[in-house]
Amino acid sequence: MPPKLLFDLTGIDLEGTAFGIEEIRGRNSQRFEMEMLERIIHFDPESGRSVGFRPIREDEFWARGHFPGRPVFPGVLMIESAGQLCSFFYSEKFGSDKVMGFAACDEVKFRGMIQPGDEMVILSEVIDIRPRIARFQTQVVVADEVRFEGIIVGMPL
Repeated sequence: MPPKLLFDLTGIDLEGTAFGIEEIRGRNSQRFEMEMLERIIHFDPESGRSVGFRPIREDEFWARGHFPGRPVFPGVLMIESAGQLCSFFYSEKFGSDKVMGFAACDEVKFRGMIQPGDEMVILSEVIDIRPRIARFQTQVVVADEVRFEGIIVGMPL
């Protein structure tokens, strides 16, 4: 039985934009090939939920070598993508000068490959968020299938 989505996406416009790339850059410090979010689709501080988006392209830095002739988006970059969505939420809540870095990744499961041409929808939901530590349940979804899930724990840098 496939895992359920963290929350119902019905009613969320997956083509919409709550925050664009410049607003993401205002909160997250990653640049160039390490920017893992193209846009934030949904942001709800009351429920602690957010949804991000990232298309996977053939010309990305990892595609040539992971793996030659059959590019597969690295699992560590799935974790990074989810972490950047969580960091955005944290920074939006506590202020742009607060950037969340990884403290831990728990209960991580990879449930399928992601390849060029796929479009990742990244879900996060706050488990616990405080100024000095935050925990989020996360998933990466492609074509309505969960490909990654895990708990991201972050602390301010």
